[in-house]
Amino acid sequence: MGSATREALASTISVLGALPGTPDLATGEQLLDAGRVIGGSAQLRAALADDSSANEVKTALVRSLFASFTPDARALLESIVTGRWSSDTDLLAGIEEVGIRVLAESAPAEVSLEAELFAFERAVDSDSELELAVGSKLGSSDSKAQLVGNLLNGKASDQTVAILRHLVRQPRGRRIGELLRFATSVVADQAGLLVATVISATPIAAEQLERLGAQLAVRYGRQLRINSRIDADLIGGVRVQIGGDVIDGSVATKLNDLRLQLAR
Repeated sequence: MGSATREALASTISVLGALPGTPDLATGEQLLDAGRVIGGSAQLRAALADDSSANEVKTALVRSLFASFTPDARALLESIVTGRWSSDTDLLAGIEEVGIRVLAESAPAEVSLEAELFAFERAVDSDSELELAVGSKLGSSDSKAQLVGNLLNGKASDQTVAILRHLVRQPRGRRIGELLRFATSVVADQAGLLVATVISATPIAAEQLERLGAQLAVRYGRQLRINSRIDADLIGGVRVQIGGDVIDGSVATKLNDLRLQLAR
């Protein structure tokens, strides 16, 4: 991510934080809708990402195209398109991230979007047919979104369903696992948290996970949401993933390292 993109994203996130009241579900859905509309038109994408174009022109374009959107959605879109982005791809990524952050803000206090997204990730990991159905380049994006809606009907919040339906419609070259991890990290960050995925060969006791979470929180200086997953291929030990960091203490990795040393 270039410095221009980081500044543009930070500026729009600050606009989100300054909005009066709490953004609603419709605002988040509309931002993601806008991302797909803009992503589907190379000409529109280029026009909105063009630094040489006057901000007044971009703002007028947003107001014309998305006149039916909520005032909050239009304000956030105007902030995004008047920012300086390193590329039109980064512009799309910015719209997507802000849309997910709005959905996270709009969720009821008792709902954990991170937990719902992680539950879907585990379902995809454990079912190759489901992974193919929602992650394959084959098949229409609308059919994938319909499948997600059918699978999660009554089992997840409207916010989680909206996020997942968008991701399978506009993956932008990312694999389904990457999409889900990205969305979870954004949702957690909006809540001031980091997500740590703890992968082990056998289940870990709740008190052990709690101690591990406390240690990691001290190390990273933020509260953590711990998600645990079983992978028998690790043989023993644990692997912890936090954003781009991987702390690997698995037996499988140690054995592989030993094999590499012996092969020298």
